[in-house]
Amino acid sequence: MAAQLTGSKTACVIGGTGFVASLLVKLLLEEGYAVNTTVRDPDNQKKISHLVALQSCDLVFHVATPVNFASEDPENDMIKPAVQGALNVLKASAKAETVKRVILTSSAAAVTISSGEETGLVVDESNWTDVEATLPPRLAEKAAWKFAEENGIDLITVIPSLMAGPSLTSDIPSSVSLAMSLITGKEFLINGLKGMQMLSGSISISHVEDVCRAHIFVAEKESASGRYICCAVNKCT
Repeated sequence: MAAQLTGSKTACVIGGTGFVASLLVKLLLEEGYAVNTTVRDPDNQKKISHLVALQSCDLVFHVATPVNFASEDPENDMIKPAVQGALNVLKASAKAETVKRVILTSSAAAVTISSGEETGLVVDESNWTDVEATLPPRLAEKAAWKFAEENGIDLITVIPSLMAGPSLTSDIPSSVSLAMSLITGKEFLINGLKGMQMLSGSISISHVEDVCRAHIFVAEKESASGRYICCAVNKCT
């Protein structure tokens, strides 16, 4: 069922202290939304109070996802938390009687990188990556779509490219560190950019505020459905 928002509006932002989520909370408040958000319990990092936060919410934005470029155990550090986190939010949304639409933040890594010999391919929202290193966003999004379709949840996914821009958080976001590596000279991150360019043919960068406004736009647009790639027109090669 398409989202229909009338009167007062309440949104829940999962992972509200993150790079994208913190700005999304700010913009939603400026748009007149009442906003609930979740953060990790400082005494238990695996516990997030989805059910309480989703009460009386019309829209749910699942923006939280684990990112660790240096992980030696991606299965447990990124893949399992990403998949289970998405499913936890959707399960809680299914139980909440007020939630009209769920917006999931995916990643361009789920669509734009191909392990084939040809690079610089034109891709759209029908594409799925086949590169093992980019499994977390792909598996999390696919699991979310499967659950949503089986349980009648109005789900939309926003697929941003590499994000940069000012942060409301005290730490430097991982995507900003990656984008700034050509300035900072951090070889490990520079190699990451080179890998992205080699596999995709280019590197597209999005401004974090544009990404947040895209989330709000598709959340409010009644006719919106499916997946939406969010990236800048110009590319870096």
